[in-house]
Amino acid sequence: MLVDIFSSFDDNNQIFMSLYILMWMFSLLTIILFSSSYWVLGPRWSSIILSFKDIGSSQVFRSFGMNLGGFINIVTGLFLFLIVMNLSGLIPYVFSPTSHLAVSLSLGMPLWLTLIVSAVFFNPSSVVAGLLPMGAPAPLNPFLVVIETVSILVRPITLSVRLTANMSAGHIVLALIGNYLTASFFMSSLFSMLVLLSIQILYTVFEFGISLIQAYIFCLLITLYSDEHPH
Repeated sequence: MLVDIFSSFDDNNQIFMSLYILMWMFSLLTIILFSSSYWVLGPRWSSIILSFKDIGSSQVFRSFGMNLGGFINIVTGLFLFLIVMNLSGLIPYVFSPTSHLAVSLSLGMPLWLTLIVSAVFFNPSSVVAGLLPMGAPAPLNPFLVVIETVSILVRPITLSVRLTANMSAGHIVLALIGNYLTASFFMSSLFSMLVLLSIQILYTVFEFGISLIQAYIFCLLITLYSDEHPH
């Protein structure tokens, strides 16, 4: 039983289907759908999965990530995984893993750190030179290096917080509208109930789009970070 609207984000709140095994099932399903084309002749609905794969691939092809071995498979797989995770939160009584900062941070931190470590090992001098913009005044050089270093270090935090905040805020608003809609069945007029029902339906469609957009933005930023990798 939910105590308040924020209790839906408590991973220890054992409501129906609010289990970690659901996240692993969705993850396994994403991997199977992503790789089944190698040995199975897919049905027609697999074209939907391929369309998302093409979106992620086209973005990587426009960046330096296409020169990084296996990067395109990581980004497209991450894109499909985030879409499934985000949309799963719209199912009633299903916990959305991306609403927790620990999940989104565990996705963004390794990818960001991998690009940084790869760049340092590949060309450390280019990485150090990238901390100082060309043509900057000499007295400002120490401050610019510090500012650029801080901006690079906070990238995984901002990347993860953006995803978590958008998904959490949408679910909280849906829960609030649902509470008022439930109360309107017993205490409000038919007109108020229809207005709240229309708002709930429209906002659910809006949240469906937000789930797709946030998955795309997460992968887009990871791809843009690869542009700073030394060529």
